[in-house]
Amino acid sequence: MLPTPFNESSLKHAVRWLRDGYLVAFPTETVYGLGADATNDEAVRAIYHTKGRPSNNPIIVHVADRVMAERYAIFDERAAHIADSLWCDALTLILPVRAGSVSPHILAGGKTIAVRAPKHDLAQALIRAFDGGIAAPSANRSGNISPTLAAHVLEEFAQHHGALRMILDGGHTHRGLESTVLDCTSEQLHILRAGSLDAAYIEAVTGHSCSFFAHDASSLLPSPGLLTSHYAPSCAVRLHATTLKHGEALLAFGAYDHMMGIEHACAVRNLSETGDLDEAAFHLYEWLRVLDHHRPSCIAVMPIPYDGVGKAINDRLQRASAPRTV
Repeated sequence: MLPTPFNESSLKHAVRWLRDGYLVAFPTETVYGLGADATNDEAVRAIYHTKGRPSNNPIIVHVADRVMAERYAIFDERAAHIADSLWCDALTLILPVRAGSVSPHILAGGKTIAVRAPKHDLAQALIRAFDGGIAAPSANRSGNISPTLAAHVLEEFAQHHGALRMILDGGHTHRGLESTVLDCTSEQLHILRAGSLDAAYIEAVTGHSCSFFAHDASSLLPSPGLLTSHYAPSCAVRLHATTLKHGEALLAFGAYDHMMGIEHACAVRNLSETGDLDEAAFHLYEWLRVLDHHRPSCIAVMPIPYDGVGKAINDRLQRASAPRTV
């Protein structure tokens, strides 16, 4: 099953696979998604099985716009304003679910639903041609590095493709980092997962203040992306590295020639030579994957600022470096 270039014919085939209850991988502006009909129980279960995804981890439903989102979620005036201000873009909203509108497996035991309208022509074309919500987590094995190229999806599922029938190739994703998840179910807006849109931007565009929310590990997961170990290569990851050890690979940010032990690096990739955080987000997953292919003893990561999207980058790296869960 090789990635298929996007055209009118492949779009029709993708829609047919979705309607028949199978999975289709497709690009968004953030990462590639593993898509299924959000109303089909068997298809949604196939997502969990194919990914090896824990059943308590909810799935985002991708829609074309707010009109379609209202089939599945209940919007109050504030949520409608936020959606109208920021969609289509890399923002997921947590809202009360409209009863019976989607497979309950998507909700992972909760009473809210995660919805977003992707800012990507291919994703929009697929959703509109399908004429319904597409449940889609990242198109990778659970816990692994998220895919930003169709080739990454193929690599993830080459040995176990489950119900996956098609990989639509849309090139490299535009942002390279998952959507920001905003909980709209309480009086105070909470960012549950840092992502491509930072808090300052959301506040400036919508006029609503939002704060970051620390998830209680003992409670239901209200959003994807909250597992302690996530986005991880097969090797260990060491953060805030200022020196390099023999056999390590270096994930650099800015100038690194001065780093003690740089001669020991088995491979080097630079997220951004100029220290641009948007560029770093674009390259993060691809470079982690490339360095992992060199089979280093560890990937050492230089310090990255927490400004703007840097908060999301550091969140992903923190989870990538966490002890692996079995």
